[in-house]
Amino acid sequence: MRSRTFPTSQPITIRRAVARDAKRLTRIVRGSGAYQGEYAGAVAGYRVGPDYIEAHRVFVAVSADEHEEGRVLGFYSLVLAPPELDLLFVTDEAQGQGIGRRLIEHMKHEARAAGLDRLKVVSHRPAEDFYHRVGAVRTGTVLANPPAVPWDRAEFEFRIPSEPHPGG
Repeated sequence: MRSRTFPTSQPITIRRAVARDAKRLTRIVRGSGAYQGEYAGAVAGYRVGPDYIEAHRVFVAVSADEHEEGRVLGFYSLVLAPPELDLLFVTDEAQGQGIGRRLIEHMKHEARAAGLDRLKVVSHRPAEDFYHRVGAVRTGTVLANPPAVPWDRAEFEFRIPSEPHPGG
């Protein structure tokens, strides 16, 4: 894990992921500090490929820095059918800076624009408190699925309110 933190003063944009982001997103998943130790097997061979990016609504949070394209600090994947937040990762060095919260707000906007009124997320244990803090409601438990996921996981639901009408 890197000890460096992300400077909060840099602007962050959220954009649609493109095929060339696939390797970076895979590195973020595999390098996540939340998947160390007993959880490492769940992401050891995980791959976010260009085909996945093409098939789903994948968005990246990007910082402005010395690189022309910026640095990917996190990403999420919204699957429309059935409605689910499939992936949400923020790089270890950028955690605690509000990037996950911004990605969730963006995801809610995208879900609303797609006509969804709710969607589920199956949470990794270390992320349960985060989902609760950003408004997800626990709806159940997904039982272990060894060998890939040998532990039970909490299932949450985001309820997506419709856009308020102007003037009322």
